[in-house]
Amino acid sequence: MPSSGPVRAPRARLLGAVLALGLLLAGCGSAPTSTSGFVGGDGTLTVLPAGQRPAAPLIEGATLDGKAWTSADTKGKVVVYNVWGSWCAPCRAEASALVAASRRAGEAAVFVGLNTRDLDKAAPQAFVRSFGVPYVNLYDPDGALLLKFSGQLPASAIPSTLLVDPTGRVAARVVGETTEATLVGLIDDLAAGK
Repeated sequence: MPSSGPVRAPRARLLGAVLALGLLLAGCGSAPTSTSGFVGGDGTLTVLPAGQRPAAPLIEGATLDGKAWTSADTKGKVVVYNVWGSWCAPCRAEASALVAASRRAGEAAVFVGLNTRDLDKAAPQAFVRSFGVPYVNLYDPDGALLLKFSGQLPASAIPSTLLVDPTGRVAARVVGETTEATLVGLIDDLAAGK
């Protein structure tokens, strides 16, 4: 009977390579929680024509500081949902772009962070303080709020950004890291009815 020693070493190396590739694709250094089901994005932008936009789901949840928030209060505005985790390197890289875009958008848009896959609120609260994030961030550790977008333009990477037009329809998605210019351009177009 052949020894199982030579077989185990290649399997262990293969498993290690698969795990390393998974972390690389997920765009994170060392995630404190599971990131299965998510991959890193390349900034791909999808914009739906006005006549093909599905109704956005009602999003309700608790903010990182424990306050209730609902998307029902955003009628008539562009809503920008950014999916992020404190453990995600591309999320850190795009944070300043989101902060700048939220300030440039002013009253035309409501920015909302959807924090996911963090075990507790301490790390995401530190992230928000560190980057000076001025907008509301909902705590969604198990991705329940993200699932509400399934069948529309689901957030399939972390980070991802979803935009809802002023009539309450899902209009655009950026899969992966976004830029200030991309967000401001999208907000301007959606606010103008495009």
